[in-house]
Amino acid sequence: MTIYDELKARGLIAQVTDEEEIKELINNGKATFYIGFDPTADSLHVGHFMALCLMKRLQMAGNRPIALVGGGTGMIGDPSGRSDMRSMMTVETIQHNCDCFKKQMSKFIDFSEGKALMLNNADWLLKLNYVELLREVGACFSVNNMLRAECYKQRMEKGLSFLEFNYMIMQSYDFYHMFQTVGCNMQCGGDDQWSNMLGGTELIRRKLGKDAYAMTITLLLTSEGKKMGKTQAGAVWLDPEKTSPYEFYQYWRNIDDADVLKCLRMLTFLPLEQIDEMDKWEGAQLNRAKEILAFELTKLVHDEVEAQKAQDAARALFAQGGDRSNMPTTTLTDADLSDGKLSVVDLMVKCGLAPSKGEARRLIQQGGVEINGEKVIDTAAVCKAEAMHGEGLTVKKGKKVFHRVLLA
Repeated sequence: MTIYDELKARGLIAQVTDEEEIKELINNGKATFYIGFDPTADSLHVGHFMALCLMKRLQMAGNRPIALVGGGTGMIGDPSGRSDMRSMMTVETIQHNCDCFKKQMSKFIDFSEGKALMLNNADWLLKLNYVELLREVGACFSVNNMLRAECYKQRMEKGLSFLEFNYMIMQSYDFYHMFQTVGCNMQCGGDDQWSNMLGGTELIRRKLGKDAYAMTITLLLTSEGKKMGKTQAGAVWLDPEKTSPYEFYQYWRNIDDADVLKCLRMLTFLPLEQIDEMDKWEGAQLNRAKEILAFELTKLVHDEVEAQKAQDAARALFAQGGDRSNMPTTTLTDADLSDGKLSVVDLMVKCGLAPSKGEARRLIQQGGVEINGEKVIDTAAVCKAEAMHGEGLTVKKGKKVFHRVLLA
């Protein structure tokens, strides 16, 4: 099976500009392709997982990936998939986030000599002269076509700023620049980037008279059509300081039955034949499939040792509430308490188990909170300081989420 056929079989490819040419490129290791990453945080998250896995797969097939960090475009903000304008970041914040990205990307991509590049579009975008840019590429973009693009339609209802309107031109210029300087002949990205990617291929065609290609990746959605990688506490991060390996493992272990086979195909490197066998699994066997998924993805992001620890801890907890050493833990101080006590509602919020006090109360009222094995039935219940010493408290939310609370 060729790499292109495998990507199709795994359900990874959404749209392509020229299927036969792209097949020829990637099947023969001739693609120098880029994927852009906006440095809006100091860690990548599950939403970036598809892109990283695609880069790894294509590199394994002999192609050369370029991880393009948007130090320049990040100063404007991508309107794609947004109903509001992104907040502006300082140059220092963007640089810090870029540095964090490379460390995480190195677990997926081999950046050794000639194998891959990591570039920052600030290196060329921030040097551009506005009038020269208008003269060079302005005539290549139709405002009518830009306004028809899906990424702008969503923002038009609330008001699209001129700042954001420039984003497509900037992203297209990236492709145009790298096509000429590092031989980049293909762009990949999420399917919501299709309009921006076509802008780049069209700019190259009109300015240079040459062909470049675009391929979008299927967005990682749940069976309900929602983006994967979000919990009540927020995004599921790849940084172990933001989302522990145990929490990361648990996220995948707890996905819906309807999503597990799709995630195994799209995200893991297990052979398709092995995954196809799991298509026949049902009932309790699906829990085994979820364990395999959670282990494989935790191993990819954090390493096999951390994946094994997370799996052992999860099994022990579900079996008898045992080993808590690898459980996600929040350490409080006396300043978090009032008169040596803390309400369970406040405890839930401080631990990130509920986004608000109102949501914490609702969970308690629905019988979804246990502390040290006992169900909390009173929304006014409190925990005393002495209960948080030693092994601390074990808080259970719902059927599957465990958290330990210690007092420093």
